[in-house]
Amino acid sequence: MSAITRFEDIESWKTARQLTNSVYAHTNQTGFNRDFGLRDQIRRASVSVMSNIAEGFESRTDVQFINFLGMARASAGEVRAQLYIALDQKYITEEQFKETYALAQTGARQISNFIKYLETNPRPRRISDDAYKYEA
Repeated sequence: MSAITRFEDIESWKTARQLTNSVYAHTNQTGFNRDFGLRDQIRRASVSVMSNIAEGFESRTDVQFINFLGMARASAGEVRAQLYIALDQKYITEEQFKETYALAQTGARQISNFIKYLETNPRPRRISDDAYKYEA
C-alpha cells in the first residue's frame, strides 16, 4: 500500500463518493423525491460514509481513524437497509438497487480491509506537518 497523503486517495472514500452520487440520482426521481423521510435519511447515511472516512483521516491517531472508519462502515450498512425500502416501495428498479447495493457493499468491504490493515500496522502518530513552521 503506497502512502496516502489525502483522504481523496483512499479507495473506500472514492467508492463512497460513487455511492453518494448514485443515492442522490435515485432520490431525485419522481416518487422517491417526495418521500422526504426516506430520501433525507438515505442521503445522510451515504454522506456519512464519505464524511467519516475524511474526518477519520484528518484525526490525530490511527485509533481515532479506526473509530471513524467503523462509523463509516455502519453507515454503509444503513444505506443497504434503506435501499430495500426504496425497492419495496418501487422508488428504484431492481437494477438500480443491485448497482447501488453493490457500491455500498464494496465500500463496506474496503473499509473493513482498511481497518484490518491499520490494526495490524499500528503507528503511534500518523499525521505530521514538519514542512511548515508555526510561529506563536
